[in-house]
Amino acid sequence: MHGEPAVADRSPTRPTPDRIVLRGLRAQGHHGVYAFERERGQVFGCDAVLELDTSAAAAGDDLRKTVNYADLARELYAVLAGEPVNLLEALAQRLADVCLAHAMVDAVEITVHKPQAELGVPFDDVTVSIRRERA
Repeated sequence: MHGEPAVADRSPTRPTPDRIVLRGLRAQGHHGVYAFERERGQVFGCDAVLELDTSAAAAGDDLRKTVNYADLARELYAVLAGEPVNLLEALAQRLADVCLAHAMVDAVEITVHKPQAELGVPFDDVTVSIRRERA
């Protein structure tokens, strides 16, 4: 143990990871299996919970050492409003991939919301949530 360089503790034994949370991002999208969903579109929502070590950013008060959530919001918005997919599961994966493209992000939980889905019965929201870790 002596002589080893000190490194930030990013091990799985770290009790609670730091988190950056972006909730309620919304965009008009054209995702869905049915032609009418693709044609007329609807509002989709996204919540993203990023797990990362923010200690270096906090210690140096340095935005370059964390994830800029304004930039991330624009990137996620582009996916919600972008190229259509059939399934919320596929949309959630695309959103997770955007988050994990930020080198500092160790894991992410994404929840996709489809509150205007046509189910034929009263409801508040349909969601799909996934959690992905850096490989």
